[in-house]
Order: sequence, then structure tokens, then C-alpha cells
Amino acid sequence: MLKKMRMMNAGTRIVAGLGLALVAGAAMAGNPDRAGSAGATQLLVNPWARSSGWALANSAMLKGVEGMFGNVAGLAHVRKTELLFTSTRWLEGSGVKVNAVGFGQKLGESGVLGISATTFSFGELPVTTVDQPEGGMGTFSPTQANIGLAYSKAFSNSIYGGLLVRVISESIANVRTSGICFDAGIQYVTGPSDNIHFGIALKNVGPAMHFSGDGMSVQGLLLGGDKTMTLEQRSADFELPSMMNIGAAYDINISELHRVTVAGTFSSNSFTRDQFILGAEYAFKKMIHVRGGYLYEKNVTNSDLRETVFTGPSAGLSVDFPFGEEKKSAIAIDYGYRATNPFSGVHSIGVRLSL
Repeated sequence: MLKKMRMMNAGTRIVAGLGLALVAGAAMAGNPDRAGSAGATQLLVNPWARSSGWALANSAMLKGVEGMFGNVAGLAHVRKTELLFTSTRWLEGSGVKVNAVGFGQKLGESGVLGISATTFSFGELPVTTVDQPEGGMGTFSPTQANIGLAYSKAFSNSIYGGLLVRVISESIANVRTSGICFDAGIQYVTGPSDNIHFGIALKNVGPAMHFSGDGMSVQGLLLGGDKTMTLEQRSADFELPSMMNIGAAYDINISELHRVTVAGTFSSNSFTRDQFILGAEYAFKKMIHVRGGYLYEKNVTNSDLRETVFTGPSAGLSVDFPFGEEKKSAIAIDYGYRATNPFSGVHSIGVRLSL
């Protein structure tokens, strides 16, 4: 009993420290006037289908590998091993595809190690120049990717915390950049049946990045001579799109067969407008999950003043197929949809294996 109390006290101190760090980070948040000045905006794309179905309203109760995007503390809920793959048709009609794979492995009694990788495919684009704006000189394929390594821990039956480091890479044929950022998150569960959830996460905090490569230089002949001169231009630094998520959720356990969860998340963005997200999920026998959400930010319903491609609504469906002696392992299929204008929405479909 004494050992358990010591562990809980240590966990409380760690969580308190993380909480202070997150609040301090929030105090440094920017404002909408800075919109468009950040780079590496791939970090704002949720690659997972289940949480996309209610627009990440469930950040306070994320569980498993998906926590490595919304709140890394949720990774600590991996029971033994979890493997997840999701494919997303980003802004249907644009030709952009997003593929993500994640893996979580329990270490010891309460720790979980996770790794995730997300890649973006833009197809083949024509090479153009000032002299040949119509192309005809071949094609190139831009690349964007990020890899995250995370560790989360259950400090008690109620307190969970985690840290994540993410490597970012972006390039075209002759210009590239790479960088690193960090996430931190905590979750707290309480209530008579652990049905009240709170969470806070700070995301995408890291040093500024800049582009480099042969595409940043030009060559020409020196005036009055035949010697070639190369002029290299320096790219301005750009900041990462840091943000903070604060979430809460409440489970309404109607019976052993039926559960309804209502959840909400407030996202404070350094370089865009703040967002309020509300969502609900209905679960039947822990096998069929139907969910929906709504994202609100200022002028989201005004097509002339809206500053996001998302128009608000989202919806999703998951089907879990439990197996094993105790039916605690499962294979699941997840689908998520988010409405957009322009384009025909964001469609995500994923397969999950939980052991």
C-alpha cells in the first residue's frame, strides 16, 4: 500500500509539472493575425480515422496509437500490443493521399512505447519555369512525411502522461527541409465508473525550420566576362504550427450493452483561429460505434470569411471484432468523414489490431 501511494504521489508531481509546462506554452500562443506564416502544416492533419469521425472532440479520452496525434497520454492505454494502419483521401478531388501506420507496445507494468509514420502523396506535378510556364520539361513529386517516437505511462488508475518527439521532412526536386518537434500530454480519469475524462496536450513545439538546396540558387555570367557566378539565396526561417488541446468527456453507461459519450475539445492555435469541437458517440456491445462531431471557429459558416477548408460536420463508424479466450483482443475497421468546401470532404479508413 505504501509503495502504491508513493507511486501515485510521484505521478501527481510529474503530471503537475507537465500541466505547468503546458499552461506556460499556452501563454505563448499567437493570434489569427499570424495565419499563414507557419510552415510544416502537415502536423495539423489528423491521419487517423476513428478520431477524425468526431473531429478530435475526444482528445480527453483518446486511447491507443491514435493518441500520438491528439494527446500522447492516450498511448498509455495500450493493453499489450496495438498496430494501426489508415489511408486518407485528403480533400477528395485534389489527388492528395495520406497514409499512416502506428505501433504501440506495452513495456513493464505501466509504460507503453509507440512509433508512428505519416506520409503524404501529391502525385506527379509538371515542371514549370518562368520561360516555360506551360511545362513540357517532365514532372516531379513533392514529398512530406513525419515520424513520431513516444513514451506514455500510467502513473495510477486515474493519471496518464506522455511525451513524443517527431521528425519532420519536406522536399521537392531541388529544395528540402527537415526539423524536429515535441508533444506532451496528460489525461485524468475519475467518476464512479471512470466515466469522467479530462485531458490537455501541447503539440508541435520546436525550433524554427528553413528550406535549402540547389533550387535556392541561380547561375549567370559575370558582366563583361565568360565566368559563371552562382548566387545562393537564403530561405527565411518559419515557425511550427504549435497548438494546445484542452478536452473533457463524459460516458453515459445506459446498460452493459449501450453507452453514449459526449465530448468536447478546445484547440488554441498559434497561427490560426481557435476552435471549439463538440462530438458524441454511441456504442453497442463495445463492437459497433457510431459517432459525429462539429467543429466551430469564427465565421465557419460564412463561405466568404471562413479561414478553414472544413465546414464543421464530421461523422464516423467503427466495427470491432473481438477474439481470444477473454474477448479482449480485437480487429477493428474504422471510417471517418469530414465535410469541406471546396472539394468533396476528407475520407479516412483504417484497420486496427489490438492484442
